[in-house]
Amino acid sequence: MSTELLRDRDDEETAGPFSSIRELVTAREEHLNAPAARVRPDAVQEALSALRDDAGYDHLACVTAQEYEGRYESIYHLRSYDDPTREVSVVVPADKGNPVSESAAPVFRTADWHEREAYDLVGIRYDDHPDLRRILLPETWQGHPLSADYDDDQPQIAALSENEPVEPGSSTATGSDTMLLNIGPHHPATHGVLHLQVTLDGEDVVGVEPDIGYIHRCEEQMAQSGTYRHQIMPYPDRWDWGGGGLLNEWAYARVAEDLADIEVPEYAQVVRTMAAEFSRILSHMLAMGAYALDVIGDFTATFMYAIQERERVQDIVEDLTGQRLMFNYFRLGGVAWDLPEPREEFFSTIREYLDGLPRRLEEYHDLLTRNEILQMRTVDTGVLPPAVAKEYGTTGPVLRGSGVDYDLRRDDPYGYYDELDWDVMTEDGCDNYSRLLVRMREVEESARIVEQCVDLLDGWPEDERTVQANVPRTIRPDDDAEIYRAVEAAKGELGIYIRADGTDEPARFKIRGPSFSNLQALPEMAEGESIPDLIASLGSLDTIMGEVDR
Repeated sequence: MSTELLRDRDDEETAGPFSSIRELVTAREEHLNAPAARVRPDAVQEALSALRDDAGYDHLACVTAQEYEGRYESIYHLRSYDDPTREVSVVVPADKGNPVSESAAPVFRTADWHEREAYDLVGIRYDDHPDLRRILLPETWQGHPLSADYDDDQPQIAALSENEPVEPGSSTATGSDTMLLNIGPHHPATHGVLHLQVTLDGEDVVGVEPDIGYIHRCEEQMAQSGTYRHQIMPYPDRWDWGGGGLLNEWAYARVAEDLADIEVPEYAQVVRTMAAEFSRILSHMLAMGAYALDVIGDFTATFMYAIQERERVQDIVEDLTGQRLMFNYFRLGGVAWDLPEPREEFFSTIREYLDGLPRRLEEYHDLLTRNEILQMRTVDTGVLPPAVAKEYGTTGPVLRGSGVDYDLRRDDPYGYYDELDWDVMTEDGCDNYSRLLVRMREVEESARIVEQCVDLLDGWPEDERTVQANVPRTIRPDDDAEIYRAVEAAKGELGIYIRADGTDEPARFKIRGPSFSNLQALPEMAEGESIPDLIASLGSLDTIMGEVDR
C-alpha cells in the first residue's frame, strides 16, 4: 500500500528530507510523488519554517484538506523553486470532533487563501490565521460542502450584508477620509466575474480585497463523482476556457497516468506536446489582446489582431481535435485519434502559419511593447519582487516576469519537452511590462516547439504511430494511494492531488489552479499605486475565474 504508515523507524530512516524536523515528525507516509511526514497540529509553523529555511523547500505549491472517517487532514505540498523535483508533503491530522490546526500563513503567505478554502469547503479551522473566513461561498453559508455530514438539501440564504466592505479603512469607518470603490463583479477589466473591493485615498489605492467565488461550480466534487477512465477528462477544459484547455487536460492525464502506472507511447507524447503549445499560444494571444483593451483602450487594432491570430491557431486545433473551445482530445495513455488526413496538408497549414508568425509578432511589438503610452502605464507599475512572488506561490509568466527562472516543462520534464530545443523566458523588471514581454516571447518559443514537433511527426514511421496505450477499461488504483502532479499551463503551475480508495472514482480530487495563487498577490502589486495602475496590474496577471473558483 503506497501510503502505508511507516512507524518505529530508526533515526536514519526518519531523517532523509525531514532531517531538519526529525523531532517534530510523529510518523511517515509514502506518497507516490514525494515522501511525506506527519506533524502535530501545533507544530505546523515550526516544521514548515525549518523545511523552508534549512532544507530549501521554498515553494508551497498547494494545500489539500480532506476528511477521513476518524480525522481531518491538511497536506502542505512543498517544492523547491530551484528544483521542483525536490518535493515533500507535510501531513497535519486534526481531531474529528474539533478540527483545529496551526496556520501556515505566517510562514508562507500563499497559505492564507489555501487555508481559507480548506476552512470553507472542508471545515478545518486554522489558529493564527490572519483572516479566517469563507472565500468561495458566502459567509452566511451553512455547513462545509466537502465534509462528510454536509446536508446538501438544506436551504441557503446569501444576505445583502455579504457585499458590505471589509476594509477597516473604508468609507464606512467613522471619520475616515477614504472611499470604497467596487470594481465588478461584472466589469470588462476584471476578465470575468471577479469583485474587487478597493479602498481609495483620493486616487491612491490603500487597500484591495479580491472577492472570488462567483463562478464556483464544484469542479472537485464533480471529478470525485466521475470514473478515472472516462468521466473526468471532459472537465479540465472548463477550468480555463481562454485557450488553455489542452494544457489542463494534460494536468489530469499526467496525475492519473502516474497513479495508474500508464506509459504513454512516444508518438502520442509528441502529438501532445505540439497540441499543448498551440493551446499556450491561444491563451497568450487572448491575454495580449485583452491587455491592450485594459491599458490603452485599443480594440480595433491590437485586440482584433490578437483575436485574428487566435483564429488561425483555432482552425489548426479544430482540425486536430474537432472542437474550438472544449477540446476533449487527450485520453489516459495518449490522445483520442491521430493527426487529420491528408497529413501533408495538415503539416503544410501549420508551417504556413509558423512562417508568418515572426512578422506578425513584430507588428504586435509595434502596437504594444513599443507603444509609449503602454510603456508609461506598465513600466515600474505593479512591481512584484522575486522574494514576494515566491511567498505567494506565484508561477508562470507572473513569476518569470519577476526574474525567477522556473518552468515545469524543463525543471520537471514530461511529454517530449526534454528532447526539444527551446528556452525559458524571464524578465527582471518585476513589473507589468515584464509580464507582457514574457508572454509575447513565450509565443515565439511555443512556435519553436511546434515546428520541431511537426518535423518529427512528418518523418515518423507509419507503423509506429501509436496514439494511445493499452489502458484498462476500468482503473482502480490501490486503496489510499496519494499523488500530487503538476504541469506548466499557460498561466503557471496547474497541479492536481488525488487520493484513491480502491474504487474507480477518486476519494479526493484537489485542483491547484495557478490563477488562484497569482491573484492573491494583487494587493502587493497594487497598494500604494493609482486606480489605472490597479487595472494594469490585474490585467498583467491574466487570471481566468473558472480556474480561480473551480
